[in-house]
Amino acid sequence: MELTQDKLNLIERIIKNDRKFLNNEDLYDDFFNEMCKRSMPIVNTITSDVTLEAYLRKIATTSILNVLKDTGRLRRTREGFEPVKTTSIDSTESDSKSDGYSSVVISYPQVDYESNPEDIAIQKEILQKIVDAVYLINEAEPDKQYLRIYKLRYDEGMTQKEIASELSLSQPEISKRLFKMMEKVKEAFN
Repeated sequence: MELTQDKLNLIERIIKNDRKFLNNEDLYDDFFNEMCKRSMPIVNTITSDVTLEAYLRKIATTSILNVLKDTGRLRRTREGFEPVKTTSIDSTESDSKSDGYSSVVISYPQVDYESNPEDIAIQKEILQKIVDAVYLINEAEPDKQYLRIYKLRYDEGMTQKEIASELSLSQPEISKRLFKMMEKVKEAFN
């Protein structure tokens, strides 16, 4: 999957208009790469330009924050994010003691956030698409009980054998229906 030039231009414009881009222009390539990586899975599925731009703005905020945190230019505090003060090498050398080393060591623990807001939003969007697709599949062939099979398998965590027993069908038939349902869900995404 590739991004078209107009989408790449939109990403570039959004990054350059972000307020955190100021004084961090040297990290543009990192911002751009991170944003493309995060937006690639869904950007080509959004048809509305307004929705796409709003989505990309959210991704830009998260991408820029992540790059700034990873490069050590930003850290999270209770009040939010704040820039990390940097000292130039020249001033450190002139201020150091006679042994040539500073006695102060500052380190910040790496904070790893499992899910960020945009990932959660994307997951919800994808899950909603799956559910909508299963409902459509079930409406097209109600006698196959796709919705019931989906709920038993993915909501209740039952095995194919348990579902077969519950619905009085064979396990290979349940397997075949699950496979067919997943194929149709994949088609709904394309």
